[in-house]
Amino acid sequence: MFSGIMAVAVILSGCASWNKTQKGAVIGTAGGAATGAVIGRASGNTALGTIIGATVGGVAGAVIGNQMDKQAKEIKDELPNAKVERVGEGIVVELSDKVLFDFNKSDLTQTAQNSLDKIIVVLNKYSDTDIEIQGHTDSKGTNAYNQTLSVNRANSVSRYLTAKNIASSRLSVKGFGEEAPKYTNDTDEGRTQNRRVEFLITANEKMKAEAKKAAEGK
Repeated sequence: MFSGIMAVAVILSGCASWNKTQKGAVIGTAGGAATGAVIGRASGNTALGTIIGATVGGVAGAVIGNQMDKQAKEIKDELPNAKVERVGEGIVVELSDKVLFDFNKSDLTQTAQNSLDKIIVVLNKYSDTDIEIQGHTDSKGTNAYNQTLSVNRANSVSRYLTAKNIASSRLSVKGFGEEAPKYTNDTDEGRTQNRRVEFLITANEKMKAEAKKAAEGK
């Protein structure tokens, strides 16, 4: 596993000029859920760990990456205020809590529902994907309170997607509370950015199988 992690580090550090699809094609050399989890914890990036854990790699990974490129562009076109990032063979969509929730609340606002409706159009179009919904908070408040709030918010998003015909089998929910900040908690702006929900979009087993067939020319 250690050698696999080092391989990823060397690949990504040495390929700054590569696009996301090219990186996705080679990152699978160290893929797998265990390696992804370790890398995610080590880097403090829970999205990176999850996506690496779902990586196929090789030519099939490049096929998946190409589809993810298209999906990421469509999400960005539908919701230009969201942060949409292609990572390996997946997509990370970040929405701040001020878009989704009132302060200290877990009920979706009307603005939130309007934003999610735009993403749902694309998610329904690309149905052969899995979606992990991650809830995060800033460091204010107790650990227990923030953990509960992050789970409740992620669950609110999941329930809304299910109500809009996103299959529940595609969805999983995780709450990280204040444990995985992407921004500083020392400023108001940083804390605002840390109060977020992220969508981690990866290929499901059907997409992986079809990509492998395409890679083999079948």
